[in-house]
Amino acid sequence: MESRTQDIARQIVIIASATFMLIAAAVGSGAFGGTSVSELQGGALSAEGSYLAPAGPAFSIWSLIYLGLIAYTVWQALPAQRTDERQRSVGWWIAATMILNGLWLVTAQFLSLPLTVIVIALLLAALARVIVILGRTRPRTWPDRILVDGANGLHFGWVTIATVANTAAWFTQIAPAAWADQAEVWAVAVLAVVLVIGVASALVTKRIAPALATAWGLAWLAVGRLTGEPESTVTAIAGIIVAVALVAAGVIGAIRRRRSVARP
Repeated sequence: MESRTQDIARQIVIIASATFMLIAAAVGSGAFGGTSVSELQGGALSAEGSYLAPAGPAFSIWSLIYLGLIAYTVWQALPAQRTDERQRSVGWWIAATMILNGLWLVTAQFLSLPLTVIVIALLLAALARVIVILGRTRPRTWPDRILVDGANGLHFGWVTIATVANTAAWFTQIAPAAWADQAEVWAVAVLAVVLVIGVASALVTKRIAPALATAWGLAWLAVGRLTGEPESTVTAIAGIIVAVALVAAGVIGAIRRRRSVARP
């Protein structure tokens, strides 16, 4: 009886978390008359906020992520998933990521830029925890693979590059003006770190979804630096190189995972 109560509580909390995330997204994005994200914090979070900000179309990936998380919320609420051990281990953490997702938009809309960095860092950590937990077991069905591993993998990959952009926007606001001449150097250095972490993550977790989402953001970062402000061909080229490397690592990781599953 105790396990059944906890399972039902988990399902309800995930539904409540998804609801909060969607309401916060609507409020935080200015859908009810507030300020749009690109204009928040004095424009720091816009596509022109820093050298590491992706161009505007990159953020359309949120529609896919939200769709995946909504579908996951409905799927996990089915009676068949109530006692699933995989959901018992990861469900609470996914709920935490959806709450933090919504909190970031509320923080960006009503609070300060430094606090958005803290919230998105917590979101990234929670998503990393989700990926680690999912890596301990294999999905048993296609819905499990797509709605759990796929949706959360995309969420993790996109938040990885979003954390970089958010932090860069903050540093751009507080850095001394004398550092402006070295902005490209710092941008390339950060992208090098993203390369190392992203490739290692793809090869260790053997998942392609995070790599694809991060590469998507990097590709639009390159577009932003080639066609918008601040313009930086060097940063754009670095972004393209890292994006290609991440996709390659993701493909290799996925192939290794498939082979490990097929191996007796």
